[in-house]
Amino acid sequence: MKFIVSSSSLLKHLQQISGVINANTVLPILEDFLFEIEDKKLSVVATDLETVMRVQMDVESKVNGKVCIPAKILLDTLKNIAEQPLTFNIDKNFSVEITSDNGKYKVMGENPDNFPKEPSADDTTGFNMTSGSLLTAINKTLFAVSGDDLRPAMTGVYFELTKDYVQFVATDAHRLVRYKRTDTKASKVDSFIVPKKPLNLLKNALPDNEDELTISYNSNHLFVQHGSTQMICRLIDARFPDYKVVIPADNPYKLIVSKADFQGALRRVNVFSNKSTNQVALNISGSELQLAAQDIDFSFEGNERMNCQYDGEDLQIAFNAKFLIEMLNAADTDDVKMELSTPTKAGLIKPTEQGEGEDLLMLVMPLMLNN
Repeated sequence: MKFIVSSSSLLKHLQQISGVINANTVLPILEDFLFEIEDKKLSVVATDLETVMRVQMDVESKVNGKVCIPAKILLDTLKNIAEQPLTFNIDKNFSVEITSDNGKYKVMGENPDNFPKEPSADDTTGFNMTSGSLLTAINKTLFAVSGDDLRPAMTGVYFELTKDYVQFVATDAHRLVRYKRTDTKASKVDSFIVPKKPLNLLKNALPDNEDELTISYNSNHLFVQHGSTQMICRLIDARFPDYKVVIPADNPYKLIVSKADFQGALRRVNVFSNKSTNQVALNISGSELQLAAQDIDFSFEGNERMNCQYDGEDLQIAFNAKFLIEMLNAADTDDVKMELSTPTKAGLIKPTEQGEGEDLLMLVMPLMLNN
């Protein structure tokens, strides 16, 4: 089997899917890319048994065939070769010889029959959304996903489909993000949980544009197709917590504050907070917001004040500053609105204006004030 391919184009395609491969795998074959050639089209597949990614590209070849090539050495080789056509020669013992303009490189491939088979797309239900919409949804929710493997349902993003909208929810029990798109609709009411790793991979592989994506799912897997790139991942088999009960229906106090100023103040004051809690207390009265943090063990203390618009009774409430900073990143407006009620009830954060067809709501649990 022999084929000719552009070195930079091959590298670009391999880098899109190389994130699937784990550093320490159970099976040595999982450290390989599967190369398949059919009718002058090359498909390259990477898998970790949970997630499969496939890319397709055109190559020059006269015969069909397949081979497994170790991923790390192939990527390291391509990164150091200038743009040029490379010729791959594979013999019947799966030995791979790569010829460039002025070099020859040999690597031992493996039998492609040992490569895990990818899940088949049986009984799938599908819906379409633009690449940019899915990318935005991932960016606005992924940071709030839990890293606690003891609660598997929270280690992914919950996709909630209805005939009127599609909603994405992530929570780690301390904060919650709900992002709704009314410009994307599904054919039936359904829901599933997608793990963090494949969403991270999609984040790097998808363009932020209006390209139409084909998204389909069955009881075990999610299938996402964009042009010549395809991703399949196993869904989390768990029940997502009933998040609607924790969203307060009535938070009467409204605080509007400049996002950049608030983030800057939180970053500066957080330096002086206790490192295990990142607790920053907010004192709100009239049009002034005071931020205070202290670490009693080291006698550290930080205070700042800033202007705000506030409608409500004077309030002192404490939050994890790191959480607030991350959540403010998800709001795309210059100002953000916080809705609060008492020092022990969850606070809501929203952008002051929502994009067309979008609705973003973020919730953060307060910390106990240690007066």
